[in-house]
Amino acid sequence: MRLRNSRALPLVDRSLQMKGNPSDDPESSQLVEDIRACTLCRENLPLNPRPILQLDPRAKILVAGQAPGRKTHQSGIPFDDPSGDRLRDWMGIDRSVFYDPVRIAILPMGFCYPGTGKSGDLPPRKECADTWRTRALSSLPNIQLTLVIGKYALDYHLPEAAGTLTHIVQDWERYWPKILPLPHPSPRNNIWIKRNPWFPSEVLPVLRDRVQACL
Repeated sequence: MRLRNSRALPLVDRSLQMKGNPSDDPESSQLVEDIRACTLCRENLPLNPRPILQLDPRAKILVAGQAPGRKTHQSGIPFDDPSGDRLRDWMGIDRSVFYDPVRIAILPMGFCYPGTGKSGDLPPRKECADTWRTRALSSLPNIQLTLVIGKYALDYHLPEAAGTLTHIVQDWERYWPKILPLPHPSPRNNIWIKRNPWFPSEVLPVLRDRVQACL
């Protein structure tokens, strides 16, 4: 039986956002409202549509992920799970910075939780990127660094990249300093991280320095 939650919910927990005035860009504000109201995939989702993102045209860093998990769907806060804890550690920032939309935009390939398959969450719904992504990205003119997380985001943002995810991440300097391909920070990738010790020793220190420079 599918659970449905029709209550309108915020993009992120307001208590986590940096104090300050919201964006005064009416076009960007309207875009966020339109995305939050989207029900395009309603019949193909296991739970009621709940588009989750963080967008402000003043943001300097873009986190381009895959799709919200079940816990994120329930809280309405992007990366409000162990994956988010690890990602913030990789970036060297805390929750107050991560959830400040003036600094960081969060645009997953799919804005709604897609459901679970045999080996984890299902892929992001294709309709989401087809409908919204070009407009959302064009509303972020100040991005200095894009973190491209996981296969589906890599396929979209780095279509020219060839090889396995490991190969693409190892070749990170090719895209630096504007783009950094990353493995998904999910605990499911603990084995990958252990097998690739160069990632925490070589890539993460550079990432943390770049994040601080952008902010």
